[in-house]
Amino acid sequence: MSTAEAQMRQLAESLPTGTLRHEVLTSARRFKTTWVELGRLLIQVRDQASYEAWGFSSFEAYCLKELHIRKATALKLTRSFSFLDRHEPEQVRDPVSQERAPAFEVVEVLADAEERGQLSADEYASIRDSIWDPDRPPTAVKRELTERFPKPPPPPLPEDLQLKRLAQAARKLARELSEVQGVPPAVAERAGALAEDVEELMASLEPVARA
Repeated sequence: MSTAEAQMRQLAESLPTGTLRHEVLTSARRFKTTWVELGRLLIQVRDQASYEAWGFSSFEAYCLKELHIRKATALKLTRSFSFLDRHEPEQVRDPVSQERAPAFEVVEVLADAEERGQLSADEYASIRDSIWDPDRPPTAVKRELTERFPKPPPPPLPEDLQLKRLAQAARKLARELSEVQGVPPAVAERAGALAEDVEELMASLEPVARA
């Protein structure tokens, strides 16, 4: 048993059985198999701000310090539960169905796709059986869904930021070349000159960027 698990167990044993705080802790200790239950409870804690009465400044701080769940994981759990709650309201409240629910990493891909407008209710219905198939490895399902609902490419960086990064890289290269024995000084000087050229180009674009 890890230190985190021991701390969670000790705290759970000190809390009154049946309270929300005890229920969340108990669920967090087994969330790999019952993530749906934990997702539901975390939403309740977040929406009711129950963590404040328990001495935590924020929902994220509560998740990290008491449940040993990072902010990103807590977000995935709550978003994934919200998705299933919209599409599978009966399943998420049935203990048996909760245990055979798709992995939250799989549901998260669908939640992202729905948020981007890539997944309609009809399309979810068409792929539902394959997602809920317990014989299919979650990694394979996630890979298939990621390919089916690809994320749009990130927007390119503004030109001035691109040049700034390139200038910094050139400066770093020139500095490291000058520190390596056996590298002719002229090579490091050319790298430094390249950095200066990029910095001059960046400076020439600054008025345009501000405009």
